[in-house]
Amino acid sequence: MTHALPVTLDDVHDAAARLKGVAHRTPVLRSRTLDSLVGAEVFVKCENFQRIGAFKFRGAYNAVSRLTQEQLARGIAAYSSGNHAQAAALAARELGGTAVIVMPEDTPRSKLEATAGYGAEIVTYDRYTGDRVAIGEALAAERGLTLIPPYEHPHVIAGQGTAALELIEDVEDLDALLVPVGGGGLIAGCATAAKGLLPRIRMIGVEPEAGDDTKRSLEAGERVSIPIPRTIADGQAAEIPGELTFSINRHLVDGIALVSEDDIRAAMRFAFERMKIVIEPSGATPLAALLSGRVTGLPRRVGVIVSGGNVDARRFAELCGS
Repeated sequence: MTHALPVTLDDVHDAAARLKGVAHRTPVLRSRTLDSLVGAEVFVKCENFQRIGAFKFRGAYNAVSRLTQEQLARGIAAYSSGNHAQAAALAARELGGTAVIVMPEDTPRSKLEATAGYGAEIVTYDRYTGDRVAIGEALAAERGLTLIPPYEHPHVIAGQGTAALELIEDVEDLDALLVPVGGGGLIAGCATAAKGLLPRIRMIGVEPEAGDDTKRSLEAGERVSIPIPRTIADGQAAEIPGELTFSINRHLVDGIALVSEDDIRAAMRFAFERMKIVIEPSGATPLAALLSGRVTGLPRRVGVIVSGGNVDARRFAELCGS
């Protein structure tokens, strides 16, 4: 039985056409040491080299680029723990609009400063007591802004899927793809692209142990809410999967691996010391799942989406220093 899903492979291809020459086509890195440790050929798609330092630019630009000139002139609103904030702010600036971004008070300073640097107005809230969706929707309604959510939007999801599209174009015959899961937009887009091109590919999401809402939801067959996670992977501190993203992921994702905080730190150190790249905690979770043996029965050729690299030097040293 086939299911009519809200985002298609054609949508991802259309997003790729819009992003051509605007988003970076990020590199795919290899490491013989990694292959040896994992027991598979691993292909690492480095979205830490994407504009704003994370995959989020893909989805934000794809969505904002479809607004009318009148909508752009009024401006956009977004809510985010950091990377979508920067992406929406930059996309609005690139396309001649303005942005108001709702961000947690405890967002890493580097992400706050980068978002402001793209010209956005920032409104902060307490992530443990405030409702960012309600705040964002109220701001948009009050000021006549167009709300661009971080994952609950078909154009955002399709844009994120272009990361997997590029990886599959660059690397033949992938058997599995590991993707970080927060709200679920990246894996929803990547699974749409990957399963559309390689129907037998194994799609594996990765969450921090403290934030296993998608794993619980997939096992329950419905969206499950958990207490707001306290994890170093701030980009994955989701309490419930998105409704739209879950409607896709429940059909296309084959399983979820969980990683510990120590697993994440070890993966960040490995990437820095052996692969010479800086990745943020959320971006490190798929690598952490491989290095810690959290994925059983690994096939021969495995793709990994490293979702971002937005961690400042002091925070990196705090997390990974000896």
